[in-house]
Amino acid sequence: MGERITAISGAPKQKPISEKTKQEKFKNIGESKTKKAIDISETNKMEKSELESYKKAGEIAQKIRKYVREIVKPDVPLVELAQKIHAKIEELGAEPAFPVNLSIDDIAAHYHPTLNDETKASGLLKIDIGIHINGFIADTALTMDLTPDNQHKELIEASEQALKTALESLNNNPSLHEIGEIIQNAIEEKGFSPIINLSGHSLDEYNIHAGITIPNYANNNPSTLEPGAYAIEPFATTGEGKIYEGPPGNIYAITNLKTPRSPTARKILKYFYEKYQTLPFSLREVQEKFGAMSRIAMKELENQDIIHSYNQLIEKSHKPVSQAEHTFIKKKDGEIIVTTKE
Repeated sequence: MGERITAISGAPKQKPISEKTKQEKFKNIGESKTKKAIDISETNKMEKSELESYKKAGEIAQKIRKYVREIVKPDVPLVELAQKIHAKIEELGAEPAFPVNLSIDDIAAHYHPTLNDETKASGLLKIDIGIHINGFIADTALTMDLTPDNQHKELIEASEQALKTALESLNNNPSLHEIGEIIQNAIEEKGFSPIINLSGHSLDEYNIHAGITIPNYANNNPSTLEPGAYAIEPFATTGEGKIYEGPPGNIYAITNLKTPRSPTARKILKYFYEKYQTLPFSLREVQEKFGAMSRIAMKELENQDIIHSYNQLIEKSHKPVSQAEHTFIKKKDGEIIVTTKE
C-alpha cells in the first residue's frame, strides 16, 4: 500500500495506541485486546518469533497472489473480488493488514469498493494486498491487464522489472538513492515514467508505513537500510509521473482514540479497534457488520477526527499506472529474505 512522500501525505503513520492512552480515552468503549510491541533486539527468541510471523504472512501472501490470478476476470464486480480475497486471507489463518486495493487505470492506489459498488474489473487493475500475522505484515501487489488486446503488457513489465532489479541489488547494501536510481532507470528504459511521489516503505508491528521511505527515483539520499522489514513498490505510468489525492477510497484507520457520541459510532470504533488496532479497514466491512446506517456513524467518527479517510491516489495526467510490490526482511547479518515472492 504505497506511501505518498509529498508534504501533504495522504497516509498517516500507523502506530499502536498505548495502553495508557487507551485507558484514558477509551473507558466507555470497552476493554480492547492489548498487543504488546516486540523489541526485535530484546532476545533471540523474540527475534525468531517476529521473523517467523513475517515469513508466515509472506507465505500466505504468495498463496493470495496465486488465488487473485484465478478469480480476477474482466467484468467481475470489484466488491465480489474484495469479499473473496478477504475471506481467503482469513481461511488461510491470517487477517488483512489493510483492505485490498483494487485500483483501475489512472487510480494508482487506495480504492476499495463499498458494499453496493457496481464497479467491475476492467482495464489496468492493480491488486495491492496486505496480510498480517500477530501484527507482522506482508505487503505485496501485482497488476493485471484486463483489456481485450493486452495493451498494457509493456507497462506492467516495466514496474515488475524495476522491482526485480531493485530486489537483486539489496545484497550489495545500496543507498536509498541507488535503489531509487535502479527503479527509475528500469522504468525509463522501457519508455515510461516512475511515479515519484509514491514510494516503498518500512514495516513494523501493526504499522504499514513505519517511517522509512524507499524512493522510486534517484533522490540523493545516501542512507542505507538498517535491519528490519520493508516493501519495495515501483509504480510506472505513461503519464506525468505524479499523483494527486482524489475522492475518498472507502478505506479508514483509527487515529485518535476517544469516545464518540452515538451508540453506533461507539460500537464501530470498539469493533474495529479490537480487530485491527490502527491498521486500515474498509467501509464495506463496516456496512457488512453494522448495516446501512453505519455511513452516518462513520461520518461522525470522521468529523470528530477519530478516524482518517484515505483518498484515492490518481495519476496527475490521468494516464494508466502499473504497480509491483514485494516485502523483504533485512536481517542483522545482512541476509535478505523476500517473503512474498512466489
